Amino acid sequence: MSSAPSPQPPVWTIESVLRWAADDFRARGADTPRLDAELLLGKALQSTRIQLVIDSKRPLSADELSRYRELVKRRRSREPVAYILGEREFYGRTFRIDRRVLVPRPDTETLVDVALERTQPISLSMRALDLCTGSGCVAITLARERVTARVLGADVSVDALAVARDNALRLGSYNAAFAHGDLFGAVPDGQRFDLVTANAPYVASSEIEELAPEIREFEPRVALDGGRDGLDVVRRIVAQAPCHLAQGGVLALEVGAGEARSVADLLGQRGFADVEVRRDYGRVERVVSGVLKGG
Repeated sequence: MSSAPSPQPPVWTIESVLRWAADDFRARGADTPRLDAELLLGKALQSTRIQLVIDSKRPLSADELSRYRELVKRRRSREPVAYILGEREFYGRTFRIDRRVLVPRPDTETLVDVALERTQPISLSMRALDLCTGSGCVAITLARERVTARVLGADVSVDALAVARDNALRLGSYNAAFAHGDLFGAVPDGQRFDLVTANAPYVASSEIEELAPEIREFEPRVALDGGRDGLDVVRRIVAQAPCHLAQGGVLALEVGAGEARSVADLLGQRGFADVEVRRDYGRVERVVSGVLKGG
């Protein structure tokens, strides 16, 4: 008597594998499980999300399934999708990123908006400094939006600067340069700027462990930890900025939720006028800026 035929393995189509991955991510606490599943499958197949919809009934080959499972394993560990993809869009441009730098966030686009708006009168000859530059997303965006400006990005992390320089080269930001140092320590003596921006560390040390695993376990802690109340680095920037700003220069800082009013007071105490607080896309008070009078 012949043995019974072996059961056929399931046929995994684009549609079914996306459903499986999204359900898996949702059960593990991901905020955007379906989007994550689509982005990772797009990477595995070198395909767009639109093409995934068009080809939803197409069966996947064994090699395609293997590549996708490896990406799913990484996301299951709560590794940010942006690190898995190796890139993130910011202000309409694609930046390469990895665990050496923070993931650029839409909230930080508000910092760029404020910086560009408040320096409009000097747009042709602007000299800008971006502290804690990380991936270079702010510095490079300022340089690309103002092609006649001269922009310097500074960071205490040599690894982060390597990422920023690579992004600047790929994106054609030839008017952007980068320097290593602790805040203004990266700046040549006597050099003054029309604009200083910073997305400095602003999470209180005691709150680090409360962050989502994607942030707490994968993003560089040096770029997150702002000390006891989250404002240690911000205070240093505000205190030192007048010595590095030209008269009428603008200081613009990204801050954490609930910190804007305290930071606005710091600017006022240090001689900044026309202090403004701008909300981000989520209506959180995210950017504090002011103009140095008589600097």
